[in-house]
Amino acid sequence: MFAKILIANRGEIACRVIRTARRLGVATVAVYSAADAGALHVEMADAARLIGPPPARQSYLDGDAIIAAARESGAEAVHPGYGFLSENADFAEACAAAGLVFIGPPPGAIRAMGSKAAAKALMAAAGVPVVPGYHGDDQGPARLLDAARRIGFPVMIKAWAGGGGRGMREVDDAEDFPRALDAARREAAGAFGDDRVLIERLLTAPRHIEVQVFADSHGNTVHLYERDCSIQRRHQKIVEEAPAPGLSPARRRKMGEAAVAAAAAVGYVGAGTVEFIVEKAGFYFMEMNTRLQVEHPVTEAITGIDLVEWQLRVAAGEALPLRQEQIVLKGHAIEARLYAENPERGFLPATGTLHGLRLPAPEVARVDTGVRQGDTVTPFYDPMIAKIVTWGDDRAGARLRLVRALADSAVYGPATNLAFLGRIAAADEFAAGAVDTGFIERRRASLLPPPAPLPPAALAAATVHCLIQFAGNSADPWARRDGWRLNHEHAPLDFRFRCGDETIEAAAVAESGGWRLTLGGREYRAQAARGAAGALAVSLDGVRTNAVLFEHAGELFVAVDGASWRLAEIDPLAAPEQAHEAGGRLSAPMPGRVVQLFVAAGDAVRRGQPLLVIEAMKMEHTIAAPRDGIVERLRYAVGDPVEEGAELVALASPEASA
Repeated sequence: MFAKILIANRGEIACRVIRTARRLGVATVAVYSAADAGALHVEMADAARLIGPPPARQSYLDGDAIIAAARESGAEAVHPGYGFLSENADFAEACAAAGLVFIGPPPGAIRAMGSKAAAKALMAAAGVPVVPGYHGDDQGPARLLDAARRIGFPVMIKAWAGGGGRGMREVDDAEDFPRALDAARREAAGAFGDDRVLIERLLTAPRHIEVQVFADSHGNTVHLYERDCSIQRRHQKIVEEAPAPGLSPARRRKMGEAAVAAAAAVGYVGAGTVEFIVEKAGFYFMEMNTRLQVEHPVTEAITGIDLVEWQLRVAAGEALPLRQEQIVLKGHAIEARLYAENPERGFLPATGTLHGLRLPAPEVARVDTGVRQGDTVTPFYDPMIAKIVTWGDDRAGARLRLVRALADSAVYGPATNLAFLGRIAAADEFAAGAVDTGFIERRRASLLPPPAPLPPAALAAATVHCLIQFAGNSADPWARRDGWRLNHEHAPLDFRFRCGDETIEAAAVAESGGWRLTLGGREYRAQAARGAAGALAVSLDGVRTNAVLFEHAGELFVAVDGASWRLAEIDPLAAPEQAHEAGGRLSAPMPGRVVQLFVAAGDAVRRGQPLLVIEAMKMEHTIAAPRDGIVERLRYAVGDPVEEGAELVALASPEASA
């Protein structure tokens, strides 16, 4: 076993590797960008080295800087995690040239499977079924469009050199193809340094099932069963489970055998994942990820195997600890990825400080995270906050635990998909195991309902918080917030809160053992008790509700059963705020960089017409005109960075040019 390794990654996967290394007695070296100087993975590692400024291309994608850090620190091996340089064959070769062990597959296997086109050709030659498509070297736009026509619309454009949803575009007709191709190429170049693409037939309601494989340098290859990763948004997974619901033993065996054959065909060593598109009629090879996957914890949960430990042992030259017949599937596990993103705005990534963070206790769920309360989600990297993983003797048990774990969680700061995940876990269709890649789109209305009204328990939590926050902090009666008045032991105390566009009133009278609250015109007898990590238990007329409450900069964040609200206490003596007129302003929905402009000053545009493209967190976001108008001014040029809320385009009404 190695004495010391360097982890060429950040966030939760770096923390994950550190935990296993520590258990094995292996020292760890972290690397970090200037944006991550205070990150959790830096704190957890035995040593850490700064490798560059915040942009990934100047830090976590700088192979030379990482190798220099490994050599200077005395590390014997480099664990690449996932993303960044994990599937970069040149980096793997550079590690070997520097005398370092790359904890991953041989460069030849990375190259063979890193190109989707080459991998599909290899699999087809090996007899593994592949999705009909074009995987040729001729990348001319006319050739690609002709291929799409021959395959038949709708088609999917995919990046040749990578995955994770980057460089992917669905195209319904030939008219939209050129613009989608340009966007896919630009995104692929930014994410993988390679703008080549392939074209495939778009399967309308498939399942995405992948098989975990593992191989050593002694000729042993096994699979560790499959994971269903069908529930996706923006072609990226957000809920994964193992084993795949409803998969017959016969198909499980065939897919496992095909995955092992695929790994053996390229002389694979280490952890890898063979991904399949599955329909009722059969399954088709999609790609192979030559690295550890984000969703590997569900495989660990059903097999009892630490995959990172296996990676370290195999990289150190050891044989696989178990043979295929010794790997036993037990129970069911489900993982939900908690992201800083806004589902109501097309799942746009969000940024900001985590002013409050409550995640499930270890007895409820496994939580893999790379952040703590007080950390900031920046625009430079993937915005995942945590992975919440539950296990049960069967799928029903795992799902119920996930529903509870999500309801017990709360995040105050950037927008998140927490409530969205909770609605997925609670959906009847999900409970029945009826999952495919169209799950979210098919249930969009129920998964993205209008905001729920503030319930009495949440209003009570905010009111009680205001009542008790200063209790006992001073002997001065004028500092008390419990309704004490001179010559009146307990006088009524009124509160007004702003929640969105609504003003909500509450009244409280202190009494023995609690308060008498008036909420929404109804009177309640109330008690409350604070707990750890923002927990606040509120009882209204004997009905107890567990809430989570955080406060920052005068704003209250209240969460109940996975739903949350933000309230501001209104000072009756404060001057009213002045209304702001938005006019023709188009603002950046998030921090990023302008990568393409479709219009110029003076152009007439129609409602819905694309104006420009912003790249943020490795994804592209098109800004469209909200109405007809005339482009008065473009505030930014291609390549310029923009902050969230910055005005991008000044759009005048058509009458203004008349």
